[in-house]
Amino acid sequence: MGFDVTQQGDVTVINVEGQLIVGNRQELKQKVLEELENGARKFLIDFANTGYIDSSGLGVLVSLSKKIREQDGELRLANLNDDLRTLFELTKLDTLFHISDGRDEALASF
Repeated sequence: MGFDVTQQGDVTVINVEGQLIVGNRQELKQKVLEELENGARKFLIDFANTGYIDSSGLGVLVSLSKKIREQDGELRLANLNDDLRTLFELTKLDTLFHISDGRDEALASF
């Protein structure tokens, strides 16, 4: 379980490994806010290796989306499995986030 931060061009990519839950959401938030402070404005959170997101995980994503937009940045999500995509649809968060099926598609959308 953890977060791997890499750069692809001018996009900061965060890979979420395992689950995004109450126990680790602050770590994700801290990593993104550090990158934002360092001047990054394009973020892609890749959920290819994520099986579960709880309500606190969703909350931190909404919070990060707001912070990034306030700094004239953009946030994209990619590789949600079927269960996670359904979760975003049921909570109407699919209307807040730009969600791509794959990393390449998400990177091309900036």
